Amino acid sequence: MTETLGTLQMLVIIAAVALATFATRALPFICFSCRAPPKSLSMIEKNLPPMILLLLVIYCLKDVQWFSAPYGLPELFTIGIVAGLHLWKRNAMLSIFAGTGLYMVLVQLNLFSFLC
Repeated sequence: MTETLGTLQMLVIIAAVALATFATRALPFICFSCRAPPKSLSMIEKNLPPMILLLLVIYCLKDVQWFSAPYGLPELFTIGIVAGLHLWKRNAMLSIFAGTGLYMVLVQLNLFSFLC
């Protein structure tokens, strides 16, 4: 049986999520306004974004059919282009949009169909 939420319940949930989000964003500024953050936190701050991106790449590659055509070539080609573009320009947004666009073109136009 499916139940729907009432307007008041939805507003309470939205307010709770907004408050929790604000608290998690404001907490570091409150805690470290008078002193420097610990070295371990600085290390996490520096290394966490590349680790998250690596996990996203691994997650995206988990369903690739490596042993049937096109053998993951659109994915590998796009990863190579994005890596080269990012090393060249050092612009995350450019890398993300160019990689997404290139992959969509390769898959939608089936440019690696000659391998089938």
